[in-house]
Amino acid sequence: MNTERMYRVLLGAHISEKATVIADAANQFTFRVAKDATRPEIKKAVEDIYGVTVENVTVMNVKGKVKRTMRGTSKKPSWKKAYVRVSEGQEIDFTEASK
Repeated sequence: MNTERMYRVLLGAHISEKATVIADAANQFTFRVAKDATRPEIKKAVEDIYGVTVENVTVMNVKGKVKRTMRGTSKKPSWKKAYVRVSEGQEIDFTEASK
């Protein structure tokens, strides 16, 4: 995988209350990823960018919510989320990238 694709696979960290609890308890981190990203691509991108060893990748398609306003309804776009488990003793620091 070339470096351009690697940086297009990971769109950013997904920070939520559930994501922080999982990061502390299970050494698992959450990312927003491209809709066409595969598990091996996500694993390679996280290992190369953050310099950690990935044990497991679980992906989830999140459906966009329907919002109602006084002018009618609209739909938020759907997106893809990846839970990445890193090896014991390793951690991802989102404030700075390793490379």
